[in-house]
Amino acid sequence: MPINIDEDNLKHGVLGLVIALVEIIKDTLNLQAIKRMEGGSLSEEEMERLGEALMDLDVAIEEMKKEQGVSESVKSVRDGLDNIVDDVLDKMINPDRWAKEMEKGEK
Repeated sequence: MPINIDEDNLKHGVLGLVIALVEIIKDTLNLQAIKRMEGGSLSEEEMERLGEALMDLDVAIEEMKKEQGVSESVKSVRDGLDNIVDDVLDKMINPDRWAKEMEKGEK
Protein backbone atom coordinates (compact mmCIF):
# COMPACT_ATOMS: atom_id res chain seq x y z
CA MET A 1 0.00 0.00 0.00
CA PRO A 2 1.61 3.33 -1.01
CA ILE A 3 1.97 6.11 1.50
CA ASN A 4 0.32 9.34 0.41
CA ILE A 5 2.39 12.35 1.38
CA ASP A 6 1.23 15.86 0.68
CA GLU A 7 4.54 17.48 -0.28
CA ASP A 8 3.25 21.04 0.07
CA ASN A 9 1.91 20.31 3.55
CA LEU A 10 5.18 18.61 4.52
CA LYS A 11 7.28 21.54 3.24
CA HIS A 12 4.98 23.96 5.04
CA GLY A 13 5.34 22.05 8.32
CA VAL A 14 9.12 21.70 8.06
CA LEU A 15 9.55 25.37 7.18
CA GLY A 16 7.30 26.32 10.10
CA LEU A 17 9.45 24.20 12.42
CA VAL A 18 12.70 25.70 11.11
CA ILE A 19 11.44 29.27 11.50
CA ALA A 20 10.14 28.48 15.01
CA LEU A 21 13.61 27.22 15.93
CA VAL A 22 15.18 30.39 14.49
CA GLU A 23 12.76 32.42 16.64
CA ILE A 24 13.78 30.47 19.73
CA ILE A 25 17.45 31.10 18.96
CA LYS A 26 16.65 34.79 18.44
CA ASP A 27 14.88 34.90 21.82
CA THR A 28 17.97 33.38 23.44
CA LEU A 29 20.19 35.95 21.72
CA ASN A 30 17.92 38.70 23.05
CA LEU A 31 18.27 37.38 26.60
CA GLN A 32 22.04 37.16 26.29
CA ALA A 33 22.20 40.69 24.87
CA ILE A 34 20.17 42.00 27.81
CA LYS A 35 22.45 40.22 30.30
CA ARG A 36 25.53 41.71 28.67
CA MET A 37 24.02 45.20 28.59
CA GLU A 38 22.99 44.97 32.23
CA GLY A 39 26.39 43.55 33.12
CA GLY A 40 28.13 46.51 31.51
CA SER A 41 30.30 44.38 29.23
CA LEU A 42 29.23 46.20 26.05
CA SER A 43 30.16 49.64 24.84
CA GLU A 44 27.48 52.05 23.61
CA GLU A 45 28.51 51.31 20.02
CA GLU A 46 28.32 47.55 20.57
CA MET A 47 24.87 47.87 22.17
CA GLU A 48 23.65 49.93 19.23
CA ARG A 49 25.00 47.44 16.65
CA LEU A 50 23.57 44.50 18.59
CA GLY A 51 20.17 46.17 18.87
CA GLU A 52 20.08 46.93 15.15
CA ALA A 53 21.13 43.38 14.25
CA LEU A 54 18.42 41.89 16.45
CA MET A 55 15.79 44.22 14.99
CA ASP A 56 16.92 43.29 11.46
CA LEU A 57 16.60 39.62 12.40
CA ASP A 58 13.05 40.24 13.68
CA VAL A 59 12.10 41.90 10.40
CA ALA A 60 13.67 39.11 8.31
CA ILE A 61 11.83 36.40 10.28
CA GLU A 62 8.49 38.19 9.94
CA GLU A 63 9.04 38.67 6.20
CA MET A 64 9.86 34.96 5.77
CA LYS A 65 6.74 33.94 7.65
CA LYS A 66 4.55 36.20 5.49
CA GLU A 67 6.21 35.28 2.18
CA GLN A 68 5.99 31.56 2.86
CA GLY A 69 2.56 31.70 4.51
CA VAL A 70 3.75 29.84 7.62
CA SER A 71 2.75 32.23 10.40
CA GLU A 72 0.13 29.80 11.74
CA SER A 73 2.52 26.82 11.48
CA VAL A 74 5.17 28.71 13.43
CA LYS A 75 2.62 29.77 16.05
CA SER A 76 1.44 26.17 16.39
CA VAL A 77 5.00 24.88 16.90
CA ARG A 78 5.78 27.63 19.42
CA ASP A 79 2.54 27.00 21.33
CA GLY A 80 3.28 23.27 21.47
CA LEU A 81 6.81 23.89 22.74
CA ASP A 82 5.55 26.43 25.28
CA ASN A 83 3.07 23.85 26.61
CA ILE A 84 5.84 21.27 26.98
CA VAL A 85 8.09 23.74 28.81
CA ASP A 86 5.22 24.85 31.06
CA ASP A 87 4.48 21.22 31.94
CA VAL A 88 8.14 20.47 32.75
CA LEU A 89 8.45 23.61 34.88
CA ASP A 90 5.23 22.76 36.70
CA LYS A 91 6.58 19.30 37.50
CA MET A 92 9.84 20.82 38.77
CA ILE A 93 7.96 23.30 40.94
CA ASN A 94 5.45 20.69 42.12
CA PRO A 95 7.43 17.46 42.58
CA ASP A 96 4.47 15.81 44.35
CA ARG A 97 2.47 16.02 41.12
CA TRP A 98 5.31 14.42 39.22
CA ALA A 99 5.59 11.59 41.75
CA LYS A 100 1.82 10.93 41.51
CA GLU A 101 1.99 10.81 37.70
CA MET A 102 4.89 8.36 37.88
CA GLU A 103 2.89 6.14 40.25
CA LYS A 104 -0.08 6.16 37.86
CA GLY A 105 2.20 5.20 34.98
CA GLU A 106 3.56 2.18 36.86
CA LYS A 107 0.11 0.72 37.52
